[in-house]
Amino acid sequence: MAEQFENQGGAASSEPSRLYRWLGSKMTAKWSDPARLIKKRLKAEKIRLKGKLPHRVEYYHQVDDGYSHLSAQILQQFLDSYDVELIPMLAGAPTGANAPELEMLLDYSLVDSISVAPHYGLTFRADAKRPAADLQAQATRILAAVSTADFPGAAVAVGEALWSGNSAELEALASQYGTVDATTAEKAVAAGSERRHKLGHYSGAMFYYGEEWYWGVDRLYHLENRLIELGARKPGTSDLIIPRPETDCGDIKDDGSLTLEFYPSLRSPYSSIIFDRTIKLVKDSGVKMVMRPVVPMVMRGVSLSRQKGFYIFTDTLRESKTLGLTWGRMYDPIGNPVRRAFSLYPWSREQGKSVEFLSTFLKAAFFDGVNTNTDAGLRSVVEKAGLSWQEAQSVIDNKDWEKELEENRLAMIGFGSWGVPSYRLFDRKGETVLAVWGQDRLWLVAREIKRLLAEN
Repeated sequence: MAEQFENQGGAASSEPSRLYRWLGSKMTAKWSDPARLIKKRLKAEKIRLKGKLPHRVEYYHQVDDGYSHLSAQILQQFLDSYDVELIPMLAGAPTGANAPELEMLLDYSLVDSISVAPHYGLTFRADAKRPAADLQAQATRILAAVSTADFPGAAVAVGEALWSGNSAELEALASQYGTVDATTAEKAVAAGSERRHKLGHYSGAMFYYGEEWYWGVDRLYHLENRLIELGARKPGTSDLIIPRPETDCGDIKDDGSLTLEFYPSLRSPYSSIIFDRTIKLVKDSGVKMVMRPVVPMVMRGVSLSRQKGFYIFTDTLRESKTLGLTWGRMYDPIGNPVRRAFSLYPWSREQGKSVEFLSTFLKAAFFDGVNTNTDAGLRSVVEKAGLSWQEAQSVIDNKDWEKELEENRLAMIGFGSWGVPSYRLFDRKGETVLAVWGQDRLWLVAREIKRLLAEN
């Protein structure tokens, strides 16, 4: 989903020292090492077997989160498909540095959930609105009262009533399942939030299994594949509940009548794994692309938590593996390397090499472990992109790029996104038909392009 890669300690606005950058890069490279993840999984399974424990999956449900409503709809099928013990818990919204734009996140979770639901074979009312506080409270009191066995069905029914604003139906569900008082409900949410935090996460719609986190229906396939490897799939079950959608724009090629705005950043793990695939989609589909890079969040003074940083690296590692990439040999480009690169961006565009330049920089920083804070490192990026280092030296370190990138950020905020990579697709009339956030929404962009081209 989102790209909100943190500054691991230190002030977000300060320039990291050479030692800090080196140590940080070593730490993040270690964290994103595939061998570490495999070792961690083997250890978790060894502990489970030694204790003769079931495959225990914890699920954290946030009643006002659109993604939680989608996740609730697959809980029973998940239980029917895998030999697991499901422990559902209520939890609150992320707080503090884990949610720098909480209201925007809640708004976006609704819009995005409505968009993806039919593609996943799920439902979400197209006219749904964020639920009123009193209905949220009532929904929480009901779900805090239901048994573990009843939770999958109750969560779906309560969610449908809540997101449709149907207070009468909530009253009926309260009669069916019972309720607890407000204080007991608040304690249930607080307890779930506390355990989630202790285990290392912050969001709703999260599944936790064997010391690893999986976000909602979008990452369920990672959890399913892990359980399948462990022999936990029940007999008669063959297909994944929700496989990762393919990025398919169809066979009809556009003549540039559609326009896709692409908002990447240069210190974004998620941007690094989807940048080249985005460019490929543009070439395959024939749509016109407008590149709109933005400055990384932490360089704009947004401090983000260590929890989020660790999760993003684990998640990017899993996603990159699915995409067939060998990712994670990173040398952190935070601060000066990013600024110097962006100072060359307008010039690279004038040379017709902006795409190659940004792609090469991301590959150097996140795949090849190149120290882009040195002239030698940046020179290798420039030259591999097909540009002249000698010419670059006469341009580098200017500030002419700052206004453009700030305009890009404001445009992104304007359509409801604040993280990268983000996409906005325009039809032939110049009307916005899709605005989404996350490398895991490129497939949705492709499907929308395919739909638009098939209509004309």
